[in-house]
Amino acid sequence: MSKSSPSPRASYWLVLAMFCMLAVPAAITLHTVHTSTQNPTPHGYTVSLLLFIIPIIVIAGWFIPREGIQVSRKAFWWTIALLFPLGAALDFFFAQYFFYFPNAQATLGVKAPALGGGVPLEEYIFYLTGFLAVLLLYIWLDEYWLAAYSVPNDDADRINFVRLLQFHPESVVLAIFLILAAILYKRNFGGPGFPGYFTFLVLGALLPSSMFLPTARPVINWRAVSLAMFMMVLVSLLWEVTLALPYGWWNFRDGQMIGIRITAWSRLPVEEVFVWVAVTYATVIVYEIFRRWKASGRKLRHALMGR
Repeated sequence: MSKSSPSPRASYWLVLAMFCMLAVPAAITLHTVHTSTQNPTPHGYTVSLLLFIIPIIVIAGWFIPREGIQVSRKAFWWTIALLFPLGAALDFFFAQYFFYFPNAQATLGVKAPALGGGVPLEEYIFYLTGFLAVLLLYIWLDEYWLAAYSVPNDDADRINFVRLLQFHPESVVLAIFLILAAILYKRNFGGPGFPGYFTFLVLGALLPSSMFLPTARPVINWRAVSLAMFMMVLVSLLWEVTLALPYGWWNFRDGQMIGIRITAWSRLPVEEVFVWVAVTYATVIVYEIFRRWKASGRKLRHALMGR
């Protein structure tokens, strides 16, 4: 079934709304910066979470209902329930090795549980809202803005499959290559330590790909993925390079980084450029797998393994 394109007038206003959806929280966040040398960004990290929260509210409360888009709610919440714990685990188990938070005044001062002494509460909100923003953005782009390239829920290409669980060896080979390359660079040029943060990102992105990409790939709206990925990376770089690193909201422990720092971007580790690329890629694969499962009407075990 073909989907009608938005009218030129509607498209015009939606472009403005998309711009404001990012510009307004960015302006509010930037306004937290003061000239005080003792506390230049009071509660800056806390306020900056609006960069995710406002797009979530706009997309979920306006864009999607306005067009009557039917979201597969079970697939949506299954995806969040699976992926948010992955982001939480990054903080709970590894924050003491990967990150540190030098400017406590940029947060509410509430410590959330984590091994090694806790992390700012904002960290867990950051990952939860990040996954929600990525998934809602992809769904809206897929179902409306770039709907001409979407595979409908009742399409045979979505419903008919032998099994969802299918090995993708190229993803495994790529993961091994990237991790080994990072280890070799770290050993020869990056100083002592192990590129643990990069390893975590690679596994988080390519493990779902290694198990599900062959069955997710035919139903993914790759144009929607590319635009969602671009927007998330743009917001991430604005966030980190302009605010987080210069004002000490968070920073990175050299021993667990590859060792490549981007000097012009406040010495941002190169890993951070790829965080939301990895998150968007993994989120879309997991969501489309759950969506195929729910559309098929099969039991989970049957859908995953076949008969």
